[in-house]
Amino acid sequence: MLNSNLPEPELLKTILQPLLEDFQYWFGRSRHLLETEQIAFLDEQQQFDLLERVKQAQQEVNSAQILFKVTGGQVGIDMAVMMPWHQLLTECWKVGMRFRSEQSHK
Repeated sequence: MLNSNLPEPELLKTILQPLLEDFQYWFGRSRHLLETEQIAFLDEQQQFDLLERVKQAQQEVNSAQILFKVTGGQVGIDMAVMMPWHQLLTECWKVGMRFRSEQSHK
């Protein structure tokens, strides 16, 4: 459990920094899959569009990480900004799970 007595910047560093790192990790995995595999259940345009959305989200997360770092962890990120990242990751996870499931049945 988190210590609720942590000063706000420390609380942000404890929660936000690892969350941003997780977003980068999972977007990186998704990007790798979309760049290196042909996803049979997506047409070429759908795969391209999903990849472009992942690249855009990676840039946004990178910008948030830079801002967080240069301010010494003094800024947070609005949930309205993070929700689309979470939704995109959920979409990517579903694509990845289906892709791996179909690959295992070949």
